[in-house]
Amino acid sequence: MTDLVIRALSESDAQLFHSLPDPLSTGTALARATHRPHWKRVALRDGKVVARAAWWGGPDDETPVNLNWFDIAEGEEEAGAELLRTSPFQVEYELILPAGWRADPVALAAGEARIRAASAAGMKVLVERYRYHWTPSCGLPERPGRLEFRPEPDDAVILDVLRRVHSVTLDAHALRAIAESGVDQAAQEELDFFHWCPSPREWWQLAYTPEGELVGIHVPAHNPSGPCVGFIGVVPEQRGNGYAYDLLAECTHFLVEQGAEFIAGATDQGNFPMAANFAKAGHPITEERIHFTP
Repeated sequence: MTDLVIRALSESDAQLFHSLPDPLSTGTALARATHRPHWKRVALRDGKVVARAAWWGGPDDETPVNLNWFDIAEGEEEAGAELLRTSPFQVEYELILPAGWRADPVALAAGEARIRAASAAGMKVLVERYRYHWTPSCGLPERPGRLEFRPEPDDAVILDVLRRVHSVTLDAHALRAIAESGVDQAAQEELDFFHWCPSPREWWQLAYTPEGELVGIHVPAHNPSGPCVGFIGVVPEQRGNGYAYDLLAECTHFLVEQGAEFIAGATDQGNFPMAANFAKAGHPITEERIHFTP
């Protein structure tokens, strides 16, 4: 087997990236994603692409947010692992897969090959998540009408609510932040994400009972790809009342009132209550994603 050449791409040879067919990219978010040429790297053998990776970030990001396109030719898992090991971008890898991928032999083979290559590169699975894609054909969820929603302009108040929400959480990313640096860090990472989104700050809303008791927060947002459920959180003392559904229903209505023609959402597969709320609100699962840490 000839030696492997790993290198970055440029504007002049960016088309080389697409010379490797990918059974997973058609119809997924990857088909619509935009990647900067200098954030793409390929592994070549005899001038032929045998592994490739593309890192993604928002339009104002100076460094990539994550790796979301990585694939390999048959029999080239070690080449893929070396491509990841030698990358200057050591960020989270988000493997995008079709819904029900384990039941599809083609998707299963492609997904497992990427998992093996990422693992060989030293990456660890953090969590598997569902991705949702609501459209008007799904129908608007019923608003229960139990809560009052108010914008909250003070970041300090929002941060305090996030601390309370994350003091008891099922979210793997928040749990990792808590394990590394405490609940304040988990709350700050959420707040930083809200600000990173290009949608208006005044969209963030707190929810209260008619008696004025805080229930939680919902953040209708736009990420660089379009409208999304930015965050749903219920404070610990209000859990068990089904309020997360109320927040999700309100978030869906709010985004539609702002002109959204689709709404993306996501939750950890192990967060059974939130997954049930997405199903109840009519948000169908369209993809599954596996998140790896470098």
